[in-house]
Amino acid sequence: MIVVAPTGVAAINAKGVTIHSFFQLSFAPFVPGTILPKECFRLNRLKINIIRSLDMLVIDEVSMVRADLLDAIDYVLRHYRKNEQPFGGVQLLMIGDLEQLAPVAKDDEWSMLSSHYESPFFFNSQALKQTAYVCIELKKVYRQSDNHFINMLNRIRENKVDAALLQELNKRYQPKFDPDKEAGYIILTTHNYQAQCINDEKLAKIKERSFVFEATINGNFPDYSFPTNEKLELKKGAQVMFIKNDTSSEKRYYNGKIALIIDINDNRIITLGKGDSEPIIVGKEVWSNMRYTIEPETKELKEEEEGSFEQYPLKTAWAITVHKSQGLTFDKAIIDAKASFAHGQVYVALSRCKSLEGLVLSSPIEMRSIIRSGSIDVFNRFAGQQEPDEQLYRQLRTDYFTKMLFEQFSFDNIQPYLKTMRWLLNEYFRNLYPELLSQYKREEERFRNDIVKISEKFRSQLEQLLAKTDNPENDAFLQERIQKAAVYFSEKTDQILQTLLDDSIIETDNKEVRKRINDVLVTFQIDVRQKRQTLEVSKGGFSVPDYLRAKSKALIEDDEHKQKKKKKPAKDLPAKAEAPKDILHPELYAQLRSWRNQKAQEQNVPAYIVLSQLALVGITNLLPLDKIQLSHISGVGKVTIERYCDDILQIVRENIQRYGYEAISKR
Repeated sequence: MIVVAPTGVAAINAKGVTIHSFFQLSFAPFVPGTILPKECFRLNRLKINIIRSLDMLVIDEVSMVRADLLDAIDYVLRHYRKNEQPFGGVQLLMIGDLEQLAPVAKDDEWSMLSSHYESPFFFNSQALKQTAYVCIELKKVYRQSDNHFINMLNRIRENKVDAALLQELNKRYQPKFDPDKEAGYIILTTHNYQAQCINDEKLAKIKERSFVFEATINGNFPDYSFPTNEKLELKKGAQVMFIKNDTSSEKRYYNGKIALIIDINDNRIITLGKGDSEPIIVGKEVWSNMRYTIEPETKELKEEEEGSFEQYPLKTAWAITVHKSQGLTFDKAIIDAKASFAHGQVYVALSRCKSLEGLVLSSPIEMRSIIRSGSIDVFNRFAGQQEPDEQLYRQLRTDYFTKMLFEQFSFDNIQPYLKTMRWLLNEYFRNLYPELLSQYKREEERFRNDIVKISEKFRSQLEQLLAKTDNPENDAFLQERIQKAAVYFSEKTDQILQTLLDDSIIETDNKEVRKRINDVLVTFQIDVRQKRQTLEVSKGGFSVPDYLRAKSKALIEDDEHKQKKKKKPAKDLPAKAEAPKDILHPELYAQLRSWRNQKAQEQNVPAYIVLSQLALVGITNLLPLDKIQLSHISGVGKVTIERYCDDILQIVRENIQRYGYEAISKR
């Protein structure tokens, strides 16, 4: 399970990561029918493994997730999971309150999206419309404990506001309220300029030296898009908010984090976040002004940087906008919502407070300030009809059990590996590894006959058995058939697939081909390991939790194995190398390979410069005894003869004497 959220604040609160960070998505709009930028397909191996084995994706604060962002997630999941079901077959759990803030779509972005979506809200996602889903309303309130205040907030969010409610609410209106600094009030406004005026006034009252930091602006970056002040004035003791996620690997701060400046000079700003034990030395960040266009022929989304803005990622923050406050909780807040302009703005502002007593209105709330979206009302009516009863819940549970059971005994994801490996061997290695190529051809046929065809027949049996039971998890006869099938497919997986992987030791000097081979073998190995481990637990009967745990365990073991390999010193070369299947004299191969690696290290050159893989295999199999025989081997050139002839022949002779090999001259 992975937890993601649309903003840094929401991600931190949910103990997750931002959507854009996890899926490597740009902030460009995703227009259905176009192709995502290449950056989305440069995820590291661990993240790809996580995506491929993902069972559930949790999206928090989904009210702020735009429909096209949800479709971009769908696009990435389908690609990496090689699964054309919506969201690549991953279960989706979306959590959020649609009465809160709506997703942001700038005019130029919406002009690209409006022909594809009825509204920017997540529920208009094209991928989501392809799924059947249920809606569950969570009714327990945690932020507030006062039932009177909770009732007032519920009436606002449910559009049941009347004159009496406004009168009760506006009792908190105190136009000249000016609390002491120690009182701990934060001011919420609807617009940036309002917050800025308040912050400038608060900053002026601090009796410390003022420092002004000028932004560096390149190219086209319009004033209205500045993320913070072009001339940023700060002082020691100022309350600030970070306005960008930390782009360094340390992730010390996130967009929306509140902190206090504890030290400052012309070249350095040090802050301390609320509840933090370690201060943060703040560096400058860069924002890009991107222009997005769609290439008509290729349908690719083109990103072009028109300008950049470099500045410290800070704003003074005695006052912040309501949009920045979503996901935050305050004991005391002063709210100015008379100029609200968006759906849910007033409700979000009021509901940030833990109590009615901690809430002060600097301007009265009027009926016209409470804005609602018609799209939300339509969806709420739909959602009210999608809440599952006990019968539907049991059916959904059975459906998921069935889906996972069929996945357990499906081998559809394995077939492409065999075809790809056979093609690569035939294209690049038919002379070097003819026996391995023949083995792949034989085992691919066995795989089809002994695994795929049998699994298809077993699926038909399962469908019949599942149709006869209301409780498949505890059906004794069904579980007995599953156990026997797990034993059979486990044995066949070991005999055919794992044996192939064990024998697939392929070495080449061609970096591109080596990468292609390794990429296939790595994912092939993971899928086979998952299949073996899940079949092993299914020998005792099938349960969804056990199945999912076994899948995850296989992935974790793969990652742990990679971490151990990373820790191994680069020069810690083995005395013996594992020999590929087509090597006739494995002991000689290991010694020659070790000698080649040592020479390469001494000369600080790649191993193939000393001796190519083709020559290494040729010498190993043909056992040359003199310079003429050595020169006749493919891959052995004049330079090799001049530099290494004596070394190679000595190693060959020693191994013939030690292991009784039959030399080339005796054939």
